[in-house]
Amino acid sequence: MLNLLELEQLVAFADCGTLSKAAENLHISQPTITRTMQHLEDTFGIPLFRRSKNHISLNETGWKTVEFARQLLKNAEQTLQGVRDFDKKLHTITVSSCAPAPLWYLLPALTSEFPDMTVSSSIKNNMAVLNDLESNHCLMAVLTEDLPSEDYCCIPFLKEHLEACIPPTHELANHSTLSFSDLDGHNFLLGTRLGFWDDMCRTKMPASRFLVQPDRFSLQELIRESALPCFTTNLSDQVNEIPENRIRIPITDPDANVTYYAVFHQNDNRYKTAFTNLVNNVMLHLE
Repeated sequence: MLNLLELEQLVAFADCGTLSKAAENLHISQPTITRTMQHLEDTFGIPLFRRSKNHISLNETGWKTVEFARQLLKNAEQTLQGVRDFDKKLHTITVSSCAPAPLWYLLPALTSEFPDMTVSSSIKNNMAVLNDLESNHCLMAVLTEDLPSEDYCCIPFLKEHLEACIPPTHELANHSTLSFSDLDGHNFLLGTRLGFWDDMCRTKMPASRFLVQPDRFSLQELIRESALPCFTTNLSDQVNEIPENRIRIPITDPDANVTYYAVFHQNDNRYKTAFTNLVNNVMLHLE
């Protein structure tokens, strides 16, 4: 029976060129690796080395053996990682969301409902979230549209309305409502990991420039001190403090007012009922 540790030593010998260097790299003694090479020959039942006084090298069959050994070691590593990933998946609930706000409500509820599980999340645009759902890379998805398919449970549970957050001295400050066409051409502060909101703002405001701040503290400082407008929503109060010197103005475009849908597989017997109850409880809490 082939031994992976012995194959690792064979590959190390091929890479290093001498038994002494291979032993040094592997932190084993030279007599140990010498015995391993002899045992490998005994296992295969054919010569793998050329031997002369104080020297050993691979013969043609030995080099071919090294090729097979590399592939076996690679397969073993892939198998090991695959088993670990499978076990991790069994103990992880993954949520792929098209925006940050739904996660503010879903993640605490999931953590409370499944205390023995790891809850993992990501924020992507709608297409990437849908790809995660269809490829089983997530157990729950959050989209901005209903998914008309018998394969999925699709529950509307949260509404979000985009607002412009305007300094009082800005020329837009005297508006009671705004549209994307009103905003287009004005430069805005913008955060990161916004999902579909990022794509929407850039698409609807092609003449605008966005000063993107990945650090939340830096973004808040700029909102406090800068004359540039930014965005907020009816849900942002959950995590962000909007300075008093900012005027919040609703954006009236239909695309700026969204309903989020929690989506998961209809045939997922392990989570379907729990997810349905959890999302409905989140809805009741929000009401």
